[in-house]
Amino acid sequence: MRKTLSVLLAATMMAATLAGCSSSGNETTAAATTAAPAETTAAAETTAAPAETTAAAAESTDGNELALVIDVGTIDDKSFNQGSWEGVKKYGDEKGISYKYYKSAEATTDAFKQTIELAIEGGAKVVVCPGFLFEEPIFDMQEQYPDVKFILIDGEPHDADYNYNTTANTMPVLYQEDQAGFLAGYAAVKEGYTNLGFMGGMALPAVIRYGYGYLAGAEYAAQEIGADVTVTYTYTGSFEATPEAQSMATGWYQSGTEVIFACGGAVGNSVMSAAEAANGKVIGVDVDQSSESATVITSAMKMLSNSVYDAITAAYDGSFPGGKTTVFNVENDGVGLPMDTSVFTTFTKDDYDAVFAKLVSGEITIENDTNKEPSDLGLSKVKVTVVQ
Repeated sequence: MRKTLSVLLAATMMAATLAGCSSSGNETTAAATTAAPAETTAAAETTAAPAETTAAAAESTDGNELALVIDVGTIDDKSFNQGSWEGVKKYGDEKGISYKYYKSAEATTDAFKQTIELAIEGGAKVVVCPGFLFEEPIFDMQEQYPDVKFILIDGEPHDADYNYNTTANTMPVLYQEDQAGFLAGYAAVKEGYTNLGFMGGMALPAVIRYGYGYLAGAEYAAQEIGADVTVTYTYTGSFEATPEAQSMATGWYQSGTEVIFACGGAVGNSVMSAAEAANGKVIGVDVDQSSESATVITSAMKMLSNSVYDAITAAYDGSFPGGKTTVFNVENDGVGLPMDTSVFTTFTKDDYDAVFAKLVSGEITIENDTNKEPSDLGLSKVKVTVVQ
């Protein structure tokens, strides 16, 4: 199911504006594009830095030396763009480094490359690009600009034929989504939910890992408390909010599903709308989505702000791990649940800390082979019903 879906959908990935769950593996359009007018990219679409940073930039001939380049999404997307921007801002403000973000005019490789060039022409020495859509642009730009450090969040540089190469001036960052998913599934079952749902977007490796971790966490908790758990499981085929996704989620809630892990960018909006109407619960993804809806009980998070901040720190302090991929996981606080905003009555912070420590120590391991089917995961207390 997953392999077929991934192949069929690969040609549409560049058209998708991802709000979360991004990962490696995308096709890009070959058509040439032109840079958008200044008022729609680097001028009007960039957020001014704080006064002290703006002043520093004005006194420097180097311009804004720290840049975030985003796709066609918004900077306040409650996901990758916003989380990355928070990390950039934090570092810039603390260190007095001038910074700026640049928004691409179109979701094409050429447009992304032109936006990156605009940032470099503006003085950028470190360029942060969030999301797998930047894998191909960075593949080219890293060699074209060897003196610029590139930080690629949630992706690895490759060409259109998926030939991977990471140069010494590039730091790809990936996350262990299965651990975040595990914590979410474990918490849900320990909280008392036994009828769960997983609604992913495209069946990409990152989304699959979230899902398989979710199943593993539910299984681990079910074994501890002696419960039987059911999980309805599907991929919608896109990262967009659609009436079809909302209708499906509504049907699940009406059939007894208590909480749905919405792991598909804007698919989460569809699930939240269904939950609000059906008095259901939602688990968010990538960032803390508690502010999105009162139905969100927790979120399986990639600590984007922290990891971007750490990567930029490495770029400036001489410890930049260029040429190889850095993985953020429980060991370096790269993934987790936002316990301060989670809505639990039974699952406690002590419970969370205990299971988190077991993941860190390796006492708990997760089957995250994305080539397997859910039926191959060795689950005994969790019954999975896959919806095609």
